[in-house]
Amino acid sequence: MVEIMHPFYESHRDVMEAAMLHRLDLVEAMLCERKYLADIERIRPEVMDEFETVLAQTPYVGGAANRMSDFFMRLMGFMAISRVLRRHGLPVSVIGEIERETYKAQLLSIPEAERLASGRHFMSPENQNLLREQAAKSHRKEFPGDFVYNFVEPSPEGEFEFGIDYKVCGFCEFAGQHGDKEILTNICGLDFDAYATQGIHLERTQTLAGGATHCNFRFSWLSLASE
Repeated sequence: MVEIMHPFYESHRDVMEAAMLHRLDLVEAMLCERKYLADIERIRPEVMDEFETVLAQTPYVGGAANRMSDFFMRLMGFMAISRVLRRHGLPVSVIGEIERETYKAQLLSIPEAERLASGRHFMSPENQNLLREQAAKSHRKEFPGDFVYNFVEPSPEGEFEFGIDYKVCGFCEFAGQHGDKEILTNICGLDFDAYATQGIHLERTQTLAGGATHCNFRFSWLSLASE
């Protein structure tokens, strides 16, 4: 059975493909510099073909009404990169290192003012209220393959501004369904730089991918965390 991309993802295809091509420019540069692969010219078409497959496999979880749709759109391309590089014999740890450096470089290409504004929005009381609402809604499990999570109120001791405990992870569900468990932890590793480039410190000591009962995300301002 041929899988068909959901119309929501199809409507965002141009943006996602442009991000993937930029990512591949960075990946290819790193692969050349470190001499990981001899047949590097094959990587780009293979990854873009795999990206088509991944997009068709990506579950629809409510579109723009669900914040987790954006996580799928931004990060699922790394599943395609991981699959292809794994087929070419690269160790999972090396793939994870390349992907994390690639993602950080891509994020840092966004103007700093724009990145920090996104961080302020994420940490704002208004967004925290939205997170509370969406966390409660996630427990209805309206869409197969979606995330289920709890909002964690600010620490009374001031250790963090707020947190999120993910009880069910959409990436874990996807990996289990499509045989990607080996490369799943590479997706988890991207979170730290994603928040750091927005001025946010992420503390996380356990993940579902690592066998824990939940992923414990705790957020604070990066400047305060480093003091």
